[in-house]
Amino acid sequence: MRASADEIRRGELAAFLRSRRERITPEQVGLPAGGRRRTPGLRREEVAQLAGVGVTWYTWLEQGRDIHASEQVLNAIARTLQLDPYERSHLFTLAGAPEPPLEKDCKVVSPQIRAILDQLEPFPAAVHNARTDILAYNGTYNWLMDVDSVPFEERNSMLLVFTNPRWRSRLRDWADGMPRSVAQFRASMAEHIAEPGWKELVKRLRRESPEFEALWNQHDVQPMRNLTKVFVHPEAGLLSFDYTHLWFGRRSEVRLTTYTPADSETAAKLEARASVPPQS
Repeated sequence: MRASADEIRRGELAAFLRSRRERITPEQVGLPAGGRRRTPGLRREEVAQLAGVGVTWYTWLEQGRDIHASEQVLNAIARTLQLDPYERSHLFTLAGAPEPPLEKDCKVVSPQIRAILDQLEPFPAAVHNARTDILAYNGTYNWLMDVDSVPFEERNSMLLVFTNPRWRSRLRDWADGMPRSVAQFRASMAEHIAEPGWKELVKRLRRESPEFEALWNQHDVQPMRNLTKVFVHPEAGLLSFDYTHLWFGRRSEVRLTTYTPADSETAAKLEARASVPPQS
């Protein structure tokens, strides 16, 4: 008998929970190692205890049983398994539960920062964190890179440039810039070396991109610099920008990147775009 969509979804949920549980060590959640373990990571009873749910109930969830998980319980499991925002969104989807919409809106992107993005028009501008997740962007940056067409959970610059051909096609010199990008990413990861979200991103990049795998194995590190980047827009053609990174505070890892025209041709194209009335 063919499995139903709900059965397939529950099976995916079970596999996802097991994979996330097995990557968390007891030490990461404040538990003693407890000698030898038959499987890596936490035990089911440990996850249940830390999340405040019954062991039997959690076991059924990992077995793909047809049970309902509340938002409160899913939040507790997500915290216990140290899921990042993208993994948390995936958990809610697989559990068949609506995710609270505000959780997808990164809390570090305040209304003030969004106002700054709007005021920078017609120059492109975007906000990233150290992991290169795209947290916010203005209209011109969306016109430049078409971020809106990318699913929320895929909006990571490193992931897009190495696994999304359409995104990469808009970066004329992507091959030259990738060694620098990977070296900067590795330097940033030094402060997040044990965090599951970072490790999972690297694992995916190494699995899906031979280019990333080769560069990652070189172990190069570099600081972030303000340089020039050339884009290939499907309508406007070549656009050259000087980009500048601005961090929100001395210890902040969240940065605003602005793109100012590097030549008169690019400036003219931006002015022409800005002069076109928005379509209703």
